[in-house]
Amino acid sequence: MKSPPWPKGRKLVHLDLKGAPPRLEYIHKLIELFSTLGVDGLLVEYEDMFPYDGDLKLLQATAQPAYSREEVLSMQAFANSKGLEVIPLVQTFGHLEFVLKHRPMWSLREIAPCVSTLNPHRTEGVRLVMEMLRQVVELHPGLNALHIGADEVYMLGEGEESKLWLASPGHTVEQLFLSHVTKVAQAIKEAWPDMTIIMWDDMMRGMSHDTLKASGLVGLVQPMLWDYTPNLDVDTTVSLLEKYCRAGMSHLWAASSFKGSTSVHTCVPSTQRHVENHVQWLKVAAALSAAVHLQGIAITGWQRYDHLSVLCELMHVGLPSLAACLQTLSLGEFGAEAQSKVAERLGISSVEVEAMGRTTEDESLFPGRRLAQLTVELNSLLNSEDIRFFENNMYVRGWFSPYHQQRKTVSPLIAMQIQSQASAYLTTLQEKVEALRGEMVLLYPESTAQEWIVEHVSPVLAPLQRIMEDITACVNEMVP
Repeated sequence: MKSPPWPKGRKLVHLDLKGAPPRLEYIHKLIELFSTLGVDGLLVEYEDMFPYDGDLKLLQATAQPAYSREEVLSMQAFANSKGLEVIPLVQTFGHLEFVLKHRPMWSLREIAPCVSTLNPHRTEGVRLVMEMLRQVVELHPGLNALHIGADEVYMLGEGEESKLWLASPGHTVEQLFLSHVTKVAQAIKEAWPDMTIIMWDDMMRGMSHDTLKASGLVGLVQPMLWDYTPNLDVDTTVSLLEKYCRAGMSHLWAASSFKGSTSVHTCVPSTQRHVENHVQWLKVAAALSAAVHLQGIAITGWQRYDHLSVLCELMHVGLPSLAACLQTLSLGEFGAEAQSKVAERLGISSVEVEAMGRTTEDESLFPGRRLAQLTVELNSLLNSEDIRFFENNMYVRGWFSPYHQQRKTVSPLIAMQIQSQASAYLTTLQEKVEALRGEMVLLYPESTAQEWIVEHVSPVLAPLQRIMEDITACVNEMVP
């Protein structure tokens, strides 16, 4: 059933730079595309790619250089020239892995094994996040809005100082969370009185209306409710947004997903899955009362689930999904008209990246199309049963079992046939990998190509290489 188009408010695309940070030239091409798709702004999550300096210089990435100050300014200037606002996202409570992993910061963890959550009792913790925010704001001239994260604050209340605090009558983990976020938000307002402060909502979902109303956050922050699932529960989501509104937080945001939310290691997204997520969000928007002032929607595209997890779907394979999701929001559904518009805009024949094809030689319509095609082809090879489960095929299990290998007594003819097949698969994979690497380093750092290959390719290549070496050793024992 068709819904009304997305109501007024900004459409932000999330740039997750904590994994596979695009080269500046590619970011410019992406911004160019976003502007033609109806995007109003960028929600930029820098993490360790921001050029922190002074005492915070240790936060900069080491796998590849962080963006320079000039590159950060260039990205903003280009975005602004295309009519896109830039809103930085700086984590201030949870998901501080990129900060708390460093030895000098260990004492600021809530508990030692949890590298994501800041100890809310240490004044130096607040000073740390405020210095991070100061440096980010300073490098974003004319900034109007800031996202302070605050999602998934794991293990809060488990630290020794928290346990002592919670032992006092009336103290709860909810209050512990709210007191830290309020402290940070108040400090931001003192430093930049006109700054709009956005935060993730999930830590507040279970809180009562009265707790939220008395939290001190009313008038300080705009919650952003995220749900990336294709079967998003419309009634529950509407109820949550209305609860925040009744508590005095009527300026609210939605957050959907165009990639990076299927599973932690997925490398090719399903457009249909993400379109369905946006169809559900349209139903939510249509059902809200007039009291809810929806500020917009952030269409997230995670490159990693968190700083220490593996890479998931990268930007280049997510662009058909992003275009489809934006068309869904504009038209209120994803029917034939929307599919046709996306296909024409990107020069492809299908909105599913696994079957996208191409209808034009113009590579500028879909920046990264060649790499997307190679990613799909290599992913298909890597997941083919003949290759991924080579060690389980009839000939390997029947004539080159662990027992055969242990005794080095094999049928040389069959073993050599197995080796020949393994060699053919290896050659095919290695050729495809080198083609992919060549394209990937044009858009991302060399470290990204290396990580992607080690993550996705090496686990499949290793058994094939091992079986070839083992066969050579066995055959040499039996053939003069």
